[in-house]
Amino acid sequence: MTTRVAHCKTEYMRNPIGLDVLKPRFFWQLEADKQEVVQSAYHIIVASSREKLANDQADMWDSGKVSSNASTHIPYEGQPLESEGEYYWKVRVWDGAGAVTEWSETAFWMMGILSRGDWKAQWIGRKSEPGALMQPSPFFRKSFEVKKKVRRAIAYATALGVYDLHVNGERIGDRFAPGWTDYNIRVQVQAVDITDKLKGGDNAFGVILGDGWYAGTVGFLGDKVYGERPFFLMQVSLDYEDGTKEKVITDRSWTTARGPIQYSDMIKGEAYDAREELTGWHEPGYVDAAWETPDVRSGYNGLLVAAIEPPIRITKTMKPISMKKTAAGTYIYDMGQNMVGWTAVTVQGERGTMITLSHAEILNPDGTLYVDNLREACQQDHYILKGEGLESYEPHFTFHGFRYVELIGYPGEPDLDTITGKVVHSDTPVTGKLETSDAMVNQLYSNITWGQRGNFLSVPTDCPQRDERLGWTGDAQIFARTAAYNMDVSRFFSKYVWDMVDCQQPSGAFTDVAPDAGWIRHKNWNTRLNWFAPDNSGWGDAGVIIPWTIYLMYGDVRILETHYEAMGKWVHYLKNTTDELVRPGYANYADWLSIGADTPNEVLATAYFAYSTKLLAQIAGVLGKNEEADQYQALFGDIAAAFRKAFVAEDGRIHGDTQTVYVLALQFGLLTEEQRGQARERLVADIQGRGNRLSTGFLGVGYLLPALTDNGCLDVAYKLLTQEAFPSWMYSIKHGATTIWERWDGWTEEQGFQTPSMNSFNHYSLGSVGEWMFRYMAGIEADPAAPGFQHVIIRPKPGGNLSWVKASYESLYGVVTVEWRLSEDGDFHLQVNVPANTTATIHVPGPSAAVHKVGSGSYVFENVSMLN
Repeated sequence: MTTRVAHCKTEYMRNPIGLDVLKPRFFWQLEADKQEVVQSAYHIIVASSREKLANDQADMWDSGKVSSNASTHIPYEGQPLESEGEYYWKVRVWDGAGAVTEWSETAFWMMGILSRGDWKAQWIGRKSEPGALMQPSPFFRKSFEVKKKVRRAIAYATALGVYDLHVNGERIGDRFAPGWTDYNIRVQVQAVDITDKLKGGDNAFGVILGDGWYAGTVGFLGDKVYGERPFFLMQVSLDYEDGTKEKVITDRSWTTARGPIQYSDMIKGEAYDAREELTGWHEPGYVDAAWETPDVRSGYNGLLVAAIEPPIRITKTMKPISMKKTAAGTYIYDMGQNMVGWTAVTVQGERGTMITLSHAEILNPDGTLYVDNLREACQQDHYILKGEGLESYEPHFTFHGFRYVELIGYPGEPDLDTITGKVVHSDTPVTGKLETSDAMVNQLYSNITWGQRGNFLSVPTDCPQRDERLGWTGDAQIFARTAAYNMDVSRFFSKYVWDMVDCQQPSGAFTDVAPDAGWIRHKNWNTRLNWFAPDNSGWGDAGVIIPWTIYLMYGDVRILETHYEAMGKWVHYLKNTTDELVRPGYANYADWLSIGADTPNEVLATAYFAYSTKLLAQIAGVLGKNEEADQYQALFGDIAAAFRKAFVAEDGRIHGDTQTVYVLALQFGLLTEEQRGQARERLVADIQGRGNRLSTGFLGVGYLLPALTDNGCLDVAYKLLTQEAFPSWMYSIKHGATTIWERWDGWTEEQGFQTPSMNSFNHYSLGSVGEWMFRYMAGIEADPAAPGFQHVIIRPKPGGNLSWVKASYESLYGVVTVEWRLSEDGDFHLQVNVPANTTATIHVPGPSAAVHKVGSGSYVFENVSMLN
């Protein structure tokens, strides 16, 4: 009967390096072989070396025995942390009976460069080549000598643009670093441990620089949104065994040249001429006498911050499932899955031969690639052979959204091994699993997760294929809870909230996209769009909803503290732009892409104003700002009253009479008890009048099934979930969808493809139903009173044609699992696993429903009266 401490993390990460948080937070889990295990106290010690920690010499911090059950978000409270300092920690805990565990394994973290004055490196770039429509990617190198035995070597690197870093010929680090931020305000710095990459004597750094979001094409906003050309900054700290230190920095001593990458653009694809390869350019001994001196930028006024977001990586390699030769002599591959990333190819042929890899999500009826929906994007990569035997190629600074790949100009006969697909996204570890007895429901869940993979790339983008790929805030907020069940998005959304705050307007308005990248300017000056709204309800509200979601799912109070002022500015802005607390109807998007329904903007805007205010009241309460909490709660009550006065008729009809107006009014708590019943009836009548079909768009869809379920209409929710007729989730699946479509009518049997001007087949917004699948169908729910799943609410809602559901969610405390099944006789069986140091309230459904309050452990419940 033992309890042990495991999975120690600092700032959500295992042994992170390069932090700039002055009070980093500690996390751990308890593993136990018995039930009802609780932590009654903890003891953390922190030392400046591994040896000191091993000897229990806590020269940085000794927390002493702290009576607390907290095992997440424990802030460091020790001696001041130093720039580039390294620190080691361990923890032990006492259980409910007072027994103490062994110390955990040693964990560590390293600080980054904390002061601007500690940066000695310079920004280096390469002058533009005249006349080139798109610039070649510049190559840089630097030779240096290691004369002593290295104890530690850390490279701190970033770019205005994106970069690939090589040490002695080996590529290290992650993709598309440093990620996308508002470069006018901040850029993220990656810290990379290169200790084991160096050797005594001659060494070399090699860097390839891409335009990325900084100087390349950003959606339909054009290129050079932030700057004309990219720049690179790196400072390498070499700590020797004898205690001496040395730095290698970017400066004029580096050299630069053009290489084989003719251009590499996020939206326009890549061209690579292997005849111009620089063999050995990133290795010691390479002769770079013909290379140029880099251009040195005089400075940068933005913040240099530690990377907050998880790294972008290749997370999966896909093999095509079929190949077909076309009449034109090209080859079309089916990857079997709509995915995001790129294609790697192997080829052998004559020098100068050019092959092209063209990418698309779907095929035309004649079997050709459907590329009309790409608009100005060009999902093509071109490779020119050097003709020296077997060659392999994959692009560098571009990505595509695709299921189908057309191989053009290939010499010889390719086969299924000729290409592979590389799945690329922000590496947010999978935390959720869900499976049911219904194959189509399982496919829906798969489509939701693949949509998240494809669009969570530094920011939550709207689509990965056409010339857009922007961080739309409305899409992100409606999907955030689903995203947090599927994957660990704690750091991903922590960074994205900074993106939103960085482009918050002086008025207090949050923007439609983040980073803004010129969208405000674009929409205000584009006469064709005629979109001039200074804010958009459901989009700007992401600035409150996403921080609250991160608090609810991870128990993160700091994100609320950090952005409380920004959230308050948003709510006050909304209040100041009302007519007696009713918001105006100028919004551009409304319930975007609803189908056969038109929700009035003023109803939507007032409902979301109320919801942001309601959440801010709760947030103020969490932060102990009780007076402000009362004020915001009173304001919410006043807004709800104004909503009812302006929009709700005596018979319960809400202005607009759409499914979405009733759903939002119910979910946001805007109605009296009598009106709730009326709203439920009108909502159900509308759904049934459409043949059990939905009409909700981006903003309504996430709340549709929860509103029905919370108001006693579970059967209607299940009918919508499994509806196969258009419009529905299953309609797209019946027609081969492997990701969530942007539009319900992206393709229909009657009309074919919708307008190519806006028709993505990988767009996660309508996948926000995943939240309902976890919270209601499986029954894994967070408790706002004990967030982060310290207290778990288990309340499965069996229904529809499902005979069983298996789901799990890996919380910060451990894995919560729920499995339920219904026998043919209607007997209900429920199996639950509750992690150590948490509690659960388990609701067993049925006519003889029961509620059980339990501690950690595994439990089985039987209810033989579901059909009685």
